[in-house]
Amino acid sequence: MSRDRFERRLFAVLRPLVIAFLFLITAFPFLYMLMLSVRDIQELILEPGSLWPRDFTLDTYVDVLTRQGFLIFLRNSAIVAVASVAVTLLISIPGAYAVARLRFFGRRQVHFLFLAVYLFPAIVLAIPLFVLLTMLGLRGSLVGLILVYIAQTVPVTVYMLRNYFETVPRSVEEAAAIDGCTRLSTIWRVVLPLSKPALMATGLYAFMIAWNEFLFALLFLVERRESWTVSLGLSQLAGSIEIPTTVLMAGSVVLTLPIVIVFFASERLLTQGLTAGAEKG
Repeated sequence: MSRDRFERRLFAVLRPLVIAFLFLITAFPFLYMLMLSVRDIQELILEPGSLWPRDFTLDTYVDVLTRQGFLIFLRNSAIVAVASVAVTLLISIPGAYAVARLRFFGRRQVHFLFLAVYLFPAIVLAIPLFVLLTMLGLRGSLVGLILVYIAQTVPVTVYMLRNYFETVPRSVEEAAAIDGCTRLSTIWRVVLPLSKPALMATGLYAFMIAWNEFLFALLFLVERRESWTVSLGLSQLAGSIEIPTTVLMAGSVVLTLPIVIVFFASERLLTQGLTAGAEKG
């Protein structure tokens, strides 16, 4: 048997095994959390080492969503996340396109200056932002938190989109210009359809930050419970000794599940290269 055939057969056997192993170690914590969330607390106390519950119950989710107020927290998190993604992309798309295509003084340094924001830890920016939002009267409101998340995500999304826009063939844009498209119509009709994978990836990145972020949400919203996000509500459950473990796990599932759903719903666009075949030659 040749070395090439041996390696092909070996990798054909190892590939599914490695994928299955990685999937198992990645999915097991979430599966265990899900199983704990549907168990009765008395059964968990009597059989703490059992993975599969004897009787499934959804009372923990009813408790989390109604009594603990997670329905309101989910609404607030959805508003913050969706608004942050929409405004971030609205700002980042023209900014990234300008850096990728236009020629101006300091063009090469702009995207590095954007990323320089991440040289400062979040805790260093917390006090100035707290003072600023207090002076503007936005402390305790979702609008102030949305503005903070936009400022936090725009630099890296500009950097990500700029790298992708540079891979779009210039000849496609030149053909659109010959057909009479302006710069804005070229971006809307040509560049954005070809950049759907990048837009989805950056949008998912901004969504995950806005959905999971805790420090700024705690700093700006802690005094108004009706404005809390899911991460704040979950921290309250984790810090209370009166909350059963099963209810805490149900809250964790409620926090994690939207991210999982959004990821798998957008997985096709994340992996599909829409620029394939755009340019013939």
